[in-house]
Amino acid sequence: MRILIADDHAVVRQGLKQILAAAFKRASFGEAATAQETLDLVWKQSWDVVILDLTMPGRSGLQVLTEIKRSYPKLPVLILSIHPEDQFAVRLLKAGAAGYMTKETAPEELVGAVRKAIAGGRYISPGLADKMASLLTNDTPGAPHESLSDREFLILNLIASGKSVSEIARELSLSVKTVSTYRGRVLEKMNLTNNAQLVHYAFQNRLVRERPQDLSEAAAVARTTLCPSRSRRVMVAGPHRPRTPNPFGSS
Repeated sequence: MRILIADDHAVVRQGLKQILAAAFKRASFGEAATAQETLDLVWKQSWDVVILDLTMPGRSGLQVLTEIKRSYPKLPVLILSIHPEDQFAVRLLKAGAAGYMTKETAPEELVGAVRKAIAGGRYISPGLADKMASLLTNDTPGAPHESLSDREFLILNLIASGKSVSEIARELSLSVKTVSTYRGRVLEKMNLTNNAQLVHYAFQNRLVRERPQDLSEAAAVARTTLCPSRSRRVMVAGPHRPRTPNPFGSS
């Protein structure tokens, strides 16, 4: 079994590898620290499953997932994120993800999720299953951001994270005019009038963190990684790889 772990923090990658190596004795692992490294490894080598962080430098996990599924539709991709599953999981599952786990629950769910993905299934936590069932049976309209396209949703997140239109244009390889058009669509669909209201909405609905995740936060998450037995916590460590710039995809 070949498993690719894509996360921009080495300490997190080492923690995930430790959990998986204990369950899959013959597994071999690859590691990627950026979106572009992830895509390069997917294109150059053969993998049984990819574990992909949603927020790496450069392209978002949604963009990387879209690129992978376009080239390798049968390759299972499990999404790992700091964000609550009720905000992103349904959108990512629709885009082809084989499952969605938060970094808090990943130590408990990771092995089972990998087994299910490799068997051709999709991993859905009990909490997410309840939400999806509610969406199917509830006639009430969803949250405003749920009406956005994947690209519009990405623009919302980037603006709410403090990026300017010109910064977003450079990051996504789009013109400033195109980004401004997407921004206008987002505001119109969500019945908002300016960026301040958009940022407030994003924070209120937990679509972005109140401050950027820094290395110390990621290390704290990884250092409290639970063993698969759930019975104790382990310290994990690994060499740090510097962040490198990279691009994006389309919705």
